[in-house]
Amino acid sequence: MSLNVQLARLFSEIALLLELQEANPFKIRAYSRASQALEALDEDVGRRVEEGTLQEIPGIGRDLAGKIKEYLETGVLVEYLELKEAVPQILVEMTRIPGLGPRNALKLYHELGVESLKHIEAACRSGEVAKLKGFGPKSQQNIVEGIAFVQHASERIPLGLALPYAEAFIEILSAMDEVDQISPAGSLRRMKETVGDVDIVVGSASPEAVMDAFTGHQLVDRVLAKGKTKSSIRTLDDLQVDLRVVEPKVFGAALMHFTGSKEHNVRLREMARRKGLKINEYGIFDVSSIKEKADQAGEESPRAGKRLSAATEEECFKVLELPWIAPELREDSGEIEAALEGRLPDLIEDSDIRGELHVHTDASDGKMTLEELIEAALMKGWAYIGITDHSESLKIANGLDLDRMQWQIERIREADERYKDIRVLTGTEVDILRDGSLDYPDELLKELDIVIASVHTHFRLSREDQTKRICDAMANPYVNIVGHLTGRMIGERAAYELDVEKVIETAARTGTALEINAHPVRLDLNDRHSRIANSAGVPLVICTDAHSIGQLELMRYGVKVARRAWLEAGDVLNTLESEVLLKALHGKRPKKGK
Repeated sequence: MSLNVQLARLFSEIALLLELQEANPFKIRAYSRASQALEALDEDVGRRVEEGTLQEIPGIGRDLAGKIKEYLETGVLVEYLELKEAVPQILVEMTRIPGLGPRNALKLYHELGVESLKHIEAACRSGEVAKLKGFGPKSQQNIVEGIAFVQHASERIPLGLALPYAEAFIEILSAMDEVDQISPAGSLRRMKETVGDVDIVVGSASPEAVMDAFTGHQLVDRVLAKGKTKSSIRTLDDLQVDLRVVEPKVFGAALMHFTGSKEHNVRLREMARRKGLKINEYGIFDVSSIKEKADQAGEESPRAGKRLSAATEEECFKVLELPWIAPELREDSGEIEAALEGRLPDLIEDSDIRGELHVHTDASDGKMTLEELIEAALMKGWAYIGITDHSESLKIANGLDLDRMQWQIERIREADERYKDIRVLTGTEVDILRDGSLDYPDELLKELDIVIASVHTHFRLSREDQTKRICDAMANPYVNIVGHLTGRMIGERAAYELDVEKVIETAARTGTALEINAHPVRLDLNDRHSRIANSAGVPLVICTDAHSIGQLELMRYGVKVARRAWLEAGDVLNTLESEVLLKALHGKRPKKGK
């Protein structure tokens, strides 16, 4: 996890805690702005400290610069610790309920004296909440549904939170001489959109030194357990990280075992058994000709038999007469059969992405200028970048009215002429209105290279109405892509009611692409729907929906979703050259007359 992200999260949490204390609103806004500035910063904030240029960052004044230095020097912020102690935890939990917010959380806390989410739920079911000023039966029901969502979401950690933590620990441990091999494992290595905890496997002959470095890391809030082969900690964000250290000679077998999934491992064990083999975290053993005495528990020794393989995963798979299977596929979803039949996909890689089609500049709600965005895309080696700021009706995002949109089109075309090494594409993320019509007229849309149609309002329509709304939008010949289809925000907001299969059928019929939104809070389409869409012949694009330079790096999360969906590079449109891409996107447009 980068220092910028750590500090951005801390400042955001401080802003929330201050708001729950009803502190000075200027101080709250200062922390909130600083959090956004740090998240958008495209260079390490530690370098700014060394250069003495912290206060040149917009939103970072003298006081907050001091806080940043304090964190760099000590690994903690005293103000944050004091606020955590002073603000009742139930208030923080209440703000996680979708749509509630700090102000209403304080109202419920003071007027009902709530002590737990169960207390709030009971007050809703008894009708107490609906009687309060500013609430009512509908908001009361929304709170009940929100509590259920929060309780379910709290059981899993979003990938976007878990992966940076894993990478932070891996970075410091991999630099140790005592560490021979290291890798994430479990559902994180399979890149599931949420994980229960973070698993890391290390191959080392000096486990004590590794455990000391792990449990002493500055991201550790408390140590849950510390042993010679396994230790567990909780991070500042209350994420559990488990570290296992094994002998280097069995690292491959251990990694294979602890990567899973459970169902995938069961299939491998069945295959091994039929071959007279045994497979576990210590290796693959030939047990066809031995008769061991059972131990007191009536179980065979885990190391019984002749070890055939253990050092690498590739060797372990080879013993089972299988090619290596990418971790993202190990879900017992057909990968074993595909491997046996030589049908494993050549999965898309990060390097296959040739450009980005969904980004926002400061013309709407982005934090980067058009030129800054183009320069960043050039640095990434992309061949094209699509500028897709919000349309007029999304006032909260400073959507562009028709006059400003025409101005934007002219700016983008001028930039495209000026930058010779990258194609700069005109575009919009146009709102799908409640009735399925679009926020811009066709006369404007047909001028654009890219039209992404998205839902940003009216999330509570019925399943039938929401489905019809989106399908009607896809019937428009100028809509190339539908963005973040289900509207879900992982851990924050459930998907709206939608017949996704029917939408996919309509996308296939109309020749409309669907987006895999790579922002780790969205990952929408998810892997299951992406695989269904691909099987139905629907073109897919992977986009970051970036609002800052740093968010361009989120593309990798979308690629992971695509890999879990069994997608190859040819299944994703923004792996194509620009001219081929535009031809594919515009295939549904009316043919121009002679």
